Amino acid sequence: MSGQLMPCSPQEIGSLFLFEKLAPEQLGRLCGAGRIELFPPGPVYTEGEPATCFYVMLEGTVVLSRRVGADDVEVTRTSQRGVYAGAMQAYLGDRVRQVYNNSMRVTEPTRFFVLPAETFAEIMSEWFPMAVHLLEGLFYGSKNAQATVGQRERLLALGSLSAGLTHELNNPAAAAVRATASLRERVAKMRHKLAMIAESPFSHEALANLIEIQERTAERVSKAPSLSPLEVSDREDALADWLDDHGVEGGWRIAPVFVQAGLDTDWLEQVAAAVGEEILPGAVGWLNYTVETELLMNEIEDSTTRITHLVDAAKQYSQLDRAPYRVVDVHELLDSTLLMLSAKIGPRIDVVKEYDRTLPPVPAYPAELNQVWTNLVDNAVSAIDSAGGDGTLTVRTTSDHEWLVVEFRDTGPGVPPDIKDRIFDPFFTTKPVGEGTGLGLDISWRIVVNKHHGALRVESVPGDTRFQVFLPLTAETPDEESGPTPEEAV
Repeated sequence: MSGQLMPCSPQEIGSLFLFEKLAPEQLGRLCGAGRIELFPPGPVYTEGEPATCFYVMLEGTVVLSRRVGADDVEVTRTSQRGVYAGAMQAYLGDRVRQVYNNSMRVTEPTRFFVLPAETFAEIMSEWFPMAVHLLEGLFYGSKNAQATVGQRERLLALGSLSAGLTHELNNPAAAAVRATASLRERVAKMRHKLAMIAESPFSHEALANLIEIQERTAERVSKAPSLSPLEVSDREDALADWLDDHGVEGGWRIAPVFVQAGLDTDWLEQVAAAVGEEILPGAVGWLNYTVETELLMNEIEDSTTRITHLVDAAKQYSQLDRAPYRVVDVHELLDSTLLMLSAKIGPRIDVVKEYDRTLPPVPAYPAELNQVWTNLVDNAVSAIDSAGGDGTLTVRTTSDHEWLVVEFRDTGPGVPPDIKDRIFDPFFTTKPVGEGTGLGLDISWRIVVNKHHGALRVESVPGDTRFQVFLPLTAETPDEESGPTPEEAV
């Protein structure tokens, strides 16, 4: 948008704090290269357009805003004379993309001194070479610092997750090792028992019946019902009494194994009828080894399956061997993050998943979104821990028009109203010294807002804090993360 051209006075622009140290001939050159424009209320330039001009306000009111999804979010509103915006980085030339990094509008008739971007860059290089050098260092140093800080935060999270994953993997691995050792012992006893049976005067028919019963017993193990503690106790007593009554020694030791396998006295009656009383004790011992072997193999299978799930979750979380930007199911990302953080969440916090499985996949950077989930879950767990450690974390997904919404709700003490507006500031933290960097929410905000063109909001009262991540359901092209620019400090 262009305004009404007006005469340029060297004396007037020389009164601006940006130009107050310039010589009269320099002010004259500025007036010759630039112009004074009066803008009516409305837009001056729009975010994303080529940055062609540098603006210094002489009088009026300006509002700077940044685009968040489909909305323009106000960043700064000021009437201070001499504030500036526009082609702030023209001195960097083609090394960076020269576009307006925000939108500017005026709320009343406002006069600007307007300098073309090329002229601004030339004057900066000619009149302020040392300043340009310092500004270049500041610009690239800020970019590098942001990347380093973000990488450090990711490494800290990865270190914490690695420790939790090691603990989670250790339990099923140790269980598998124990079960394997016990299985080797049971198989050795089965070989010994088989040798004893082979030497006994069992008929061919009795041995065939015993083998058939063994197969049917193995099938029962895989279909064992889930019993209450009272039902388990009653069934163990009944089985122990039946075994004692039928001359089987150590019935109290065998009964718990049979109950775990889903066997009962009716089953033992069938066994007794099939093999006869004279070989019943040997048959029961043989079946006991069979059951124990099946149970141990089930334990090994469960443990190794658990390890596989954990490894798959780790791959899903880290997004190894996957494209950095792709269409993803957020529920898969959420599940992998919750599994990776299960050790940190602990048994005292109930995790409730309220997923809307009808939601479509969304275009996103999945590894970065997993970092957002990690930061928000970590904050929720810390909040609940600060209130005593018992509570509920609810993870909910839903849609809101053109947005997919992921909500993390905790029952912690809430965010105090006096700091609610500061929680997304870098290095701001309420955690004790050494326990928080104050960068988790800042990085999460950058990932959601800058990189995904979404929004990150918080609603909080004591006992009910909700962080809501809004992601666009569609996106045209992937966008690289953009850090804060000097214009936001106008």
